[in-house]
Amino acid sequence: MMQTDFMAWLDQQQGRQYDLHSDHINPVFVKMLRTIGFDKGYVRGEGCYLWDAEGNKYLDLLTGWGVFALGRNHPKVKSILNQLMDRNLPNLVRMDCGLLSGLVAEKLTSKTGGDLSRVFFCNSGTETIEGAIKFARCATGRQQIVYCDHAFHGLSTGALALNGGEFFRERFGELMPGTSCVPFNDLAKLEEALSRKTTAAFVVEPVQGKTCEVVADGYLAEARRLCDKYGTLLVLDEVQAGLGRTGKWFCYQHWPSVEPDIVCTAKALSGGYVPVGAIITRPKIMDGVFNSMERCVVHSNTFGQNDMAMAAALASLHVIEEDKLVENAAALGEYAIAELRKLSKDNPFVAAVRGKGLMFGIDFARPKESFKLKMAWDMLHKMNFGVFGQMIIIPLLQKHRILTQVAGYHTEVIKFLPPMTITKEDVDWFLGAMKDVLDDTLRVPGTAWTTVAGLTKRAIKA
Repeated sequence: MMQTDFMAWLDQQQGRQYDLHSDHINPVFVKMLRTIGFDKGYVRGEGCYLWDAEGNKYLDLLTGWGVFALGRNHPKVKSILNQLMDRNLPNLVRMDCGLLSGLVAEKLTSKTGGDLSRVFFCNSGTETIEGAIKFARCATGRQQIVYCDHAFHGLSTGALALNGGEFFRERFGELMPGTSCVPFNDLAKLEEALSRKTTAAFVVEPVQGKTCEVVADGYLAEARRLCDKYGTLLVLDEVQAGLGRTGKWFCYQHWPSVEPDIVCTAKALSGGYVPVGAIITRPKIMDGVFNSMERCVVHSNTFGQNDMAMAAALASLHVIEEDKLVENAAALGEYAIAELRKLSKDNPFVAAVRGKGLMFGIDFARPKESFKLKMAWDMLHKMNFGVFGQMIIIPLLQKHRILTQVAGYHTEVIKFLPPMTITKEDVDWFLGAMKDVLDDTLRVPGTAWTTVAGLTKRAIKA
């Protein structure tokens, strides 16, 4: 049955996913979903939307943590992958060079320009960071890697060692040695770290994934100057911010005088279909790694240039270009952030609205004036820090059918990653919902406060 009509067989299994995950994958995650009412059982995804089994339509502003930048099941990408599947092409021969990977590298480097003309393909964003660490150490002969507080670069051992949040590092023992942290946007501390001349690379996100903090104007240019002065490579993590999301092909291009030594990108490159990551760098750096025939595969992976991933990447790059998604991200991102700031200015819980393009977030904090709201905030945070964000995301989903999530654990930042295909109508849907939800936080006691307090108590007991 499964072989002759797989989809009919799969339809018969619908409804089992949460029990299967409880039994075989991650029961605590299932418990969390059920506690906050996120166990919707989605059955279809298309463009900016998801549908549950009852036919309810949801606006997806989580986009698989940025993977679905082109929306879900983009017809142009799907068509190309279907054509590829029908051709039975030779794939991963290994002792040969694939055409598709060459074409993707050509297209990618046309968007970075300058001296960034070499590409190494891998399977994920965290793997691009691992590769960048190795490339930088090889190119400089140094060991130290400098990163920023609140940074997030992935969860494998090397990438985790560059994580600015202790929560993700706890209980995993000693990580990669030779790392040090500097405050984000603090050039004096950066120079202090680099001046020791032991640093192979400074790794930084132009827009931080966990805070939506943006590098200050002039910061990257000065970081570039400091890296050159002290013999350090500048590595930009554009795994999430790259490929159009911030309104430029790569976020660093908002500051034209900056050219990094290494750019890491992934997520959107997949088209939402096949995992793929890319390390884009200079010939001098790549040639230093692969410096002889004996060492021509000294850094490699099994699936990094597979035809399906490369076709998805090539299709995604062409869709972003042909459908003018970079321009759409710039225009609607600017509109969304500006309007969000307007409707948030009278809410004392909103500390900041920040971001760039279609990568933006709201940071919530304890009110400074209203005694009543201060007391409500304190009462909630005695139960659990970071729970205020649930007061926003739960009604967004339950009442307004908009899917999003807090930016990370132990934070009050809610991040939004709309598909770059989003329309103004959808942005207005989101803005109207946010106004309603933010207004509701001011009603103490009120539905929002009692609901989240009750959820928190149940979670603690569980």
